[in-house]
Amino acid sequence: MLTRSRFASYVWGVLAYNLLVILWGAFVRATGSGAGCGAHWPLCNGTVIPRAPAVETMIEFTHRLTSGGALLLVVGMLVWAYRAYPRGHIVRRGALLSMIFIITEALLGAGLVLFELVAHNASLTRAFSMAAHLLNTFILIGCIALTGWWASGGERIRLRGQGAVASWLIGGMVGLVLVGMTGAVIALGDTLFFAHTRAGGSEADLAPLVAAIVSIRTMHPAIAIGVGLYVTVAAWYANTMRPANATRRLAIVLTLLYGVQLIAGYINVALQAPVWMQLVHLFLADAVWIALVLLAASALRESTVPAAATTATGQGAPAAS
Repeated sequence: MLTRSRFASYVWGVLAYNLLVILWGAFVRATGSGAGCGAHWPLCNGTVIPRAPAVETMIEFTHRLTSGGALLLVVGMLVWAYRAYPRGHIVRRGALLSMIFIITEALLGAGLVLFELVAHNASLTRAFSMAAHLLNTFILIGCIALTGWWASGGERIRLRGQGAVASWLIGGMVGLVLVGMTGAVIALGDTLFFAHTRAGGSEADLAPLVAAIVSIRTMHPAIAIGVGLYVTVAAWYANTMRPANATRRLAIVLTLLYGVQLIAGYINVALQAPVWMQLVHLFLADAVWIALVLLAASALRESTVPAAATTATGQGAPAAS
């Protein structure tokens, strides 16, 4: 039991570390340092350790080192989970999914470098890759958060028999992914646009993709507000239909975080997206996503499935993991 208790603390630590790595990755993008190691991966400018590196090289190389550390931490989490929990346990599955998605995270990062979708690249492919990267990142931190939740005593999730509660929460997750993906692409546009204008260029000189991103920036706040209202209603609906102390606390946290996120988004636009504000905005987006994932885990736990639903499926009362 003591080993499992330490494991739970370890998983939450892995989650916190991954959030720092994500923020540093955003710093790499926002400062245009993605090409700091050239089109080389896993080497940096053709060497293991760069010599007399430029600032951009140090920023990118540091991100690679910290990303490697994140991979090793998740490997440790997987090994520990398989040693501490029996076959079929939900914690094992969470750790395995975390391992899968941190590998895909690394592959996406490598692809950005090898295909030179970094620095001032303004192609449509880069925009799609940013959205895909954001989606994978959300899934990764969601899997790690769920592993920590289950290791801390949380029950398995059951979707069958949950009715409208599951539909509302899943809809909220889809909405947050949409907001996150559009935000990632618009953040890319902000980076490219402001870097270009500071260098003496004009908006008319920009690639069509960048001009389009700049022109639709006003859509993102509207989508964010709409999704925020939906997510808030979904959270409190889940709390009403599946009451529990954890669900209520997470609904409060989610509501407060989303309110702060909307304020941060307004400040980000008003200040013309300074790097530090982009990082704050991204951190809050990740925090909102984690809060919703954990709220769903609490509201959709097995023991909340109505008895009539479990009887109808012929499965009887579900057992907690």
